[in-house]
Amino acid sequence: MSTPSFPEGVDLSAPHSARVWNYWLGGKDNYPVDRELGDQILHIHPKIAVDARAGRAFLVRTITHLAREEGVRQFLDVGTGLPTHQNTHEIAQAAAPDSRVVYVDNDPMVLAHARALLTGTAEGATEFVDHDLRDADQVLARASKLLDLDRPVGLSIIGTLGHIPTLKEAVDIVRAYLAGLPSGSFLVVADAVLPKEGSAADALDEWNKEAALAYRGHTLAEFASYFEGLELLEPGIGPSPLWRPEPVDVGNTPDTDMYGAVARKL
Repeated sequence: MSTPSFPEGVDLSAPHSARVWNYWLGGKDNYPVDRELGDQILHIHPKIAVDARAGRAFLVRTITHLAREEGVRQFLDVGTGLPTHQNTHEIAQAAAPDSRVVYVDNDPMVLAHARALLTGTAEGATEFVDHDLRDADQVLARASKLLDLDRPVGLSIIGTLGHIPTLKEAVDIVRAYLAGLPSGSFLVVADAVLPKEGSAADALDEWNKEAALAYRGHTLAEFASYFEGLELLEPGIGPSPLWRPEPVDVGNTPDTDMYGAVARKL
């Protein structure tokens, strides 16, 4: 595999989650240090690649549903990660060309590829906010230059909240974003619900020894806490492939630790 040139500010001394995730998804925006850890994790817990693909497929189905069935025309993608096939603006604008999408990330590698996230339909619009996602008030202030925060917004946070050191802080971040969005907005979250023992736990330990950004797995109850006070859309909380699978996927559900749900702010 060829190695891409690296932008200024990118640390190649330790693996980075966005780049390892990119590797598991079959992308090219990763480096030997990322592939080495990625292969170590795959050796311990082979279905991690299934988790990565399940999270991406969940994003596609949920954003499509919000644009096509719920009439959402504004999306805020927090913790964007590296651009790949079927980014949020491509999904939303395929269903509703006038959709407006704001991406949020402050990783130098992601910023170097931000132009790929700023394309789209002539009817819609996209923007990128370079800021720490933990500062919800400032992110929302900057996002409001493109989004009308008096109208419903689809807030998506995929594979990101586990990188927040504590559950309390992660829940507080979700609450801060929702507080700035009107009733009728939606929360879309996918993240890992991990057993305490077995290959998944061993892989998590290995990740936290090597990676620049630690990860914290969830129990099912911890994952559910992100949605407290919201109206869950059917089928509720569960493994992400079970959230309204495409007809061709029914009966072929992959085994994954990536859980997901969508809920409406009342």
